[in-house]
Amino acid sequence: MIIEDGSSNKCDKIIKNYKNLNISYYYKDNSGPGDSRNFGMKKAKGNYFIILDSDIILPENYCTILINNLSNNFSECFGGVDDSHSSFNNFQKAVSFSMTSLITTGHLRGGSRSKNFQPRSFNMGISKEAFLKSGGFGKIHPGEDPDLSIRLQKAGFRTVLYENLKVFHKRRVSIKSFFKQVYKFGVARSILNHKFPDTRKITYWFPPIFSFVFFISIILVLLKIESLIFTIYSFYFLFVFILSSIKNNIWVGFLSIITTLIQFIGYGYGFVRSLILINIFPNKKIESIFPKMFF
Repeated sequence: MIIEDGSSNKCDKIIKNYKNLNISYYYKDNSGPGDSRNFGMKKAKGNYFIILDSDIILPENYCTILINNLSNNFSECFGGVDDSHSSFNNFQKAVSFSMTSLITTGHLRGGSRSKNFQPRSFNMGISKEAFLKSGGFGKIHPGEDPDLSIRLQKAGFRTVLYENLKVFHKRRVSIKSFFKQVYKFGVARSILNHKFPDTRKITYWFPPIFSFVFFISIILVLLKIESLIFTIYSFYFLFVFILSSIKNNIWVGFLSIITTLIQFIGYGYGFVRSLILINIFPNKKIESIFPKMFF
């Protein structure tokens, strides 16, 4: 099934070349990934849907591992993990490390691994029943996946993590694009906290606090004031370098320091800025405050 989301360079002519395959083609106005996935799931005939992003590579054994998980630990909604592939460039591997490592904010993504896990749409699945009762993805982007996960949990559905279900996630290829992505993640989290107040956690404040204290430590160094804080940060980034170098190579280890710093600063800035705007304009609709976050 091909859902064309408002593209000006339509692929219907290309699809006609594959007459030996049973392909259904639908064209619709651009409304974002969440709404287009909803459109596809409404048209689909199956009882369980697998959600994948366009920038991932599937291991050959993905389906086998998936079926084993669904057979032994069925859940109406699941999320899997992601990693870098040997073919990725060094920056992509560094971004992957920063986004998945337990010593960065990787441990914050998705919440608890054992309870109330919030699957991400680069590697997740949802049953037809859960999709129909929840209404599927919302209009927010990014953030449509945790938004759906929270609504599913409130509707009584279980969401779990299949820790052995891995995809290779290419992610961003430049500092600018990566900063923009994590900034939006921070904005999305503030919006979701506002929408679902009971999901607020003190851990979401870790990136902005980390970033603020880091800048304070830099200022102290520039003022030639001895600071234990800067020493602690130095050891932390050394730890990042060592772990990433062992997993990848020394150059990726160095880049991981940069991508980890970008991750903390970008996410923290987006989180705090959006939180301030939400509280400054309490009577305004969230969509009007952050129009670029909604389709």
